[in-house]
Amino acid sequence: MEEKKGTSKCSFTSATTLSQMGINSVPDCYILPQSHRPTLDHGPHSSTVYLPVIDLSSLGNPLLRSTVIEQVHVACKELGAFQVINHGIPIPIVDQALEVAAEFFDMPNEKKMRIASTDAREPVRYGTSLNYINDKVKYWRDFIKHYSNPISRWIDLWPSDPPSYKEKMGNYAKAVHILHKELMEVLFESLGLKPDYLQNDIEEGSQVMAVNFYPACPEPNLTLGLPPHSDYGLLTILLQNQRGLETMDNDGKWQSVPVIKEGLVVQLGDHMEVLSNGRYKSVVHRACLNSEKRRLSIASLHSLEIEKKVIPAQELVDEQHPLAYEGVSFGDFLHFLSKNDILEGRYIDTLRKNPQIDA
Repeated sequence: MEEKKGTSKCSFTSATTLSQMGINSVPDCYILPQSHRPTLDHGPHSSTVYLPVIDLSSLGNPLLRSTVIEQVHVACKELGAFQVINHGIPIPIVDQALEVAAEFFDMPNEKKMRIASTDAREPVRYGTSLNYINDKVKYWRDFIKHYSNPISRWIDLWPSDPPSYKEKMGNYAKAVHILHKELMEVLFESLGLKPDYLQNDIEEGSQVMAVNFYPACPEPNLTLGLPPHSDYGLLTILLQNQRGLETMDNDGKWQSVPVIKEGLVVQLGDHMEVLSNGRYKSVVHRACLNSEKRRLSIASLHSLEIEKKVIPAQELVDEQHPLAYEGVSFGDFLHFLSKNDILEGRYIDTLRKNPQIDA
């Protein structure tokens, strides 16, 4: 058997299993405190943020590139997220990744449990909730996470079931890594840095694919698929097949992010906030549920190698912008995640040298 078994095994009932049981109410362990529950309003007056949609095909035009850079700068400074179209990933590759993800979660439970683990450092693992051991409240999500760069190092550890998983998810992982490198050049340029800043580190950096499954939930007003959080890395490129992603605006209000045809969501993570010395902020987001449709998302999370520290760019530190953050690595985040409940505080808050810095 090619799959690598986790070093820290667990016994859990997945959200998929509960959904298949046809339960009419969520178990008590999934019910959030009143103040943390979502307000579900998907009617014509529901609050929806149409994140800027940026056409990346213009990057190759010398006359239009600066316009794209400025669009990215404004989106990152004001929202911490945007959507991209004409991103270069062929639609069949995108569609096949979603198809094989659905096949994985539809498999019998015993096959998925072969790679189940509660150890956040496992390079390939299937799980449920967020951090099943530490979560005081469980979240209505099943997932498979796997390291993906360099793909030649990790792909043999990926699931062999479904039979096409490695090929189809691998094609998407390779394509999204190329897009990530292009986007990092744009982000660096938007900060006034050289496009090839940290080029080798970006090429050799970590890529974690988090393939998420949110089954239909009988009481979506009482629970969440994922709680409010910001991602740890430099950026996350998100593919979603159904509405459910919500981001927090500058007024602390939740805004629904629509699914646009052939688009991908780009979200800034904590490491980008650190690298930019606070010029850009990581975006707080959550996953909401619905009672009728199941939702899939594939998040490709990118940063430097697991133990390599991200520090504020020297060019972005001056008298007006003193050094504001501690250096941080992906490994540091994994240690934090294994010891803490995400509802009790954001990881980025532990990195600020001055706690008064506006989050």
